[in-house]
Formats: sequence, structure tokens, C-alpha cells
Amino acid sequence: MSDSRFVMLNRGVLALSGEEARSFLQGLISNDVDKVAPGRAIYAALLTPQGKCLFDFFIAEHDGRLLLDVESDRVTALAQRLTMYKLRAQVDIADVSAEYGVVALLGSSLHDNLTIGESRGAAGVLGDGIVFLDPRLAALGARTILPKASATSTLQALGFAAGSDDDYRHARFAAGVPEGSAELGVDKSPLLELGFEELGGIDFDKGCFVGQELTARMKYRGLVRKRLMPVTFEGGEPEPGSVIKAGGRDIGDLRASNSEGGFAVLRLDKLEESVQRGDPLLAGDVKVTPVKPTWVNF
Repeated sequence: MSDSRFVMLNRGVLALSGEEARSFLQGLISNDVDKVAPGRAIYAALLTPQGKCLFDFFIAEHDGRLLLDVESDRVTALAQRLTMYKLRAQVDIADVSAEYGVVALLGSSLHDNLTIGESRGAAGVLGDGIVFLDPRLAALGARTILPKASATSTLQALGFAAGSDDDYRHARFAAGVPEGSAELGVDKSPLLELGFEELGGIDFDKGCFVGQELTARMKYRGLVRKRLMPVTFEGGEPEPGSVIKAGGRDIGDLRASNSEGGFAVLRLDKLEESVQRGDPLLAGDVKVTPVKPTWVNF
């Protein structure tokens, strides 16, 4: 029996078109826009000049346009930031969120319903939109950008049943993959602290992009001292922003939390010391336990 489900996400869509759309984005974002094709989507970020993450998003190609799948509450801010860099570039930036919706597709039998490749980022046509395997991690299933008016009927006709927001959040947390400003932060962390290299969101061979100098320096000099990690709680649910301590010393801070757990930025050296001493990690009176995802390299 198929366990394929679809979850309507709180995401928006920007459409970039024009003869210089690709070259315009190529000089700005962390991943290689030349990889984007009808058969492939990518994950990427736009940084500050100081190398801190501002926006994370997915890019797919459909009908000759580049579609950016971005956090709904930050569509306008991203459009404004891109417009700031536009100058005289021949590119049109349009918010098409009223027309298109983003849907997560979950389930172990996903490929029984879809005709796309099995490598992360593999893409193809779905109805009047596009579908692609999550470019970050295969365990997160697929995403599709579809006209809102026909999304539900298109997916139900393929055998997908309606799921819930909790289904998608649980899948991400189980895989240890952060997403959006609440978990990644805005202008707080370099990409390497957020797992972007392992999750396929950076291309170090593509050439310059905004914030590239600091990002490359951190990689080649081994300067990553902190990491964003999933955590679980024992004894309550601390508020986002709570300081995490071990042996009375600050070791990090909590970015986001829910009933399942959350994501916290932790100092790796102090985390190792706390493990060696047997000191529990505490956010107030709540015990915090880091969970190392299988895909991380530290």
C-alpha cells in the first residue's frame, strides 16, 4: 500500500526571467546556477558581504524561467535584495506566489508515483509545474511547484494523500535538516556552520558570489568552530534564544524549538569538553541533548 503524502508548505515563489537571469544570479548566490536545468534543481543561499546567511531557497527551471522556492514571509525581502543588486541587468523579478504553491512529497513509495531520477535534485515535469527530489537530502523526499488551483487534484490523481505540516517537520527533524530563518537565523551564521556544504548548497568551483571570500577562508583554513545541530529536550521546552550551558559555561544558543526538539548553535570545542567531563547541557532547567545527523562531517 502506498504511503505517499503531500504537504502544502508555507512557501512563496519568485520567478526570474530575461536573457541575463542566470548570469545575474550566478554572481550572487552560493551554488552554481549553470547546474539548473529542466532535469535538475539546486539548493542555495544569498549571503551578506560578510558571509552571513540571509536567505535559503531552492531553484528550479520551468517554462524558461528560474523559479525560486523561498520562505513565504521573506519573499518580498528577497525580491528587494535581488532588485538592489539588479542595476542594469536584463532580468525580471516577479513574485508569483499567488499563482504557484510549493508542496512537499513524502513517503517510501515516492518513485511509484513520479517519473524522475533518484539522485538528489533530479527534476521533471509534473502537471503544469515541476517536481524535483530534495537537493539537500534524499530522505526528505521531493518538492513540487504547481499552480495552486490544480495542485491538490494533480497530486491526488497520482495517488498522493493529503498529509500535515507535522509530517514535513517531523521528516526534517528526523533527518536533522534545518530550514528557514527561524532555524538558520538571519545574518547570524556563515554557511559552513549551517551544514550547507554537506547539504549541497555551496559550489566552491563556481567562482565569486556575495560572501564567497569568508566562506572559502573558513573552509580552507578549517575555521568552523560552531555548528547548527538538532537537539532534543528533557524536562520541558525552552524558548528560542535560550542560552545553553555546560558546567556553568555558555556553550551555545537555541535557535528554534517545538515539542519534538529544536535546532541549536553549539561550540564544538566546548561540546567535546562537556562530553569528556560528563557535564549535561542545560537551557535553564531543561536538559538539552545534541543529535548528530548521519550526513554531517564533523
